[in-house]
Amino acid sequence: MSWFRKQRRAKRPVGDRELDTAGLWTKCNNCREIVYRKEILRNASVCPKCGYHFRISAVERLTSLCDEGAWTEFDADLAPVDRLQFRDQKRYTERLAQYQERTGLKDAIITADARLHGLEIVIAVMEYSFMGGSMGSVVGEKIARAAERAGARGVPLIVVSCSGGARMQEGAQSLMQMAKISAALARLQAAGVPFISVLTDPTTGGVTASYAMLGDVNIAEPRALIGFAGPRVIEQTIREKLPEGFQRSEFLLEHGMLDMVVPRSELKATLAMTLRHLTGKATTRVEPAVAVEQATS
Repeated sequence: MSWFRKQRRAKRPVGDRELDTAGLWTKCNNCREIVYRKEILRNASVCPKCGYHFRISAVERLTSLCDEGAWTEFDADLAPVDRLQFRDQKRYTERLAQYQERTGLKDAIITADARLHGLEIVIAVMEYSFMGGSMGSVVGEKIARAAERAGARGVPLIVVSCSGGARMQEGAQSLMQMAKISAALARLQAAGVPFISVLTDPTTGGVTASYAMLGDVNIAEPRALIGFAGPRVIEQTIREKLPEGFQRSEFLLEHGMLDMVVPRSELKATLAMTLRHLTGKATTRVEPAVAVEQATS
């Protein structure tokens, strides 16, 4: 009965050679259509059929938002410490080593000095592939330092959030980052330096409850999941049925929690326009957004 079994092959013959078809196609998480992967990458990692925004890495985000070759990372050597000697199914140190090897980062964020349409900025971008972009002591320290750096130099701060919230393996140390970052942003505001918060899918937990919603301008990508607790937890707590899509960026915009919902292809130009208004400084001419292809494509 072997002819009933489904045979799967990563390669199929083409003439006298084999064509590797693995990874050429991607199923959209929203419309479920099968789309040619390079077409998605050419479209800034947005589904060309329904507009669904795929998650992108921190490096891709920096490359798409900053002027070409105009970002330089700082504080790259900061690494987390397992002070609680935490262990669940694995030791925390083992998890850190695993994600550090997988992503090439010390923790779930990159901070950099950069230029956006010629305007000098400090930017922090979270990496969801590193433990779900969870906020631990290193993430908190790097964002606080970025805010202090922006304040000292008098240049705008942009933080791009993509996170599941506070990192449970660091316990109260993780929760303390909320207050530390909020205090640093308060000092930045007192100095009159703009802070723009960009919320992407997902932005939840302690990140939403602190710096992600503290921007002078809060901008989100379409259909981004934004909230503190999950829908099921909220429904069980308040014992009421929640509205459809109440934690999506469009709903939050409608109810005054966001200032703008901007497609990825227009985000760089929108940030440049917003910074120009906030700082009173002219930027260089706005160039069309260019999709970033991964090195593996």
